[in-house]
Amino acid sequence: MARLSGLQRDVLTLYRRCLRACRTKPTETRANFERFTRKEFGKNMALDKKDFGTIEFLLRKGTRQLEIYEQAGVRNIAG
Repeated sequence: MARLSGLQRDVLTLYRRCLRACRTKPTETRANFERFTRKEFGKNMALDKKDFGTIEFLLRKGTRQLEIYEQAGVRNIAG
């Protein structure tokens, strides 16, 4: 397996954190969170791996979104 760059590791780490956060949500809405996570990450799969500025921006944006969605009061998501 090829070595991952630092940004690639950061993206995978954020993705895993998002999926773990999905497990803390109610069973009946968990699928909505998982679908939303996959959709958001999937939107940017075709992004140029050398576009560091955009990737760093998306990592910061995703981290902020995750912090909001991790809150206990957030019980469902529309995606």
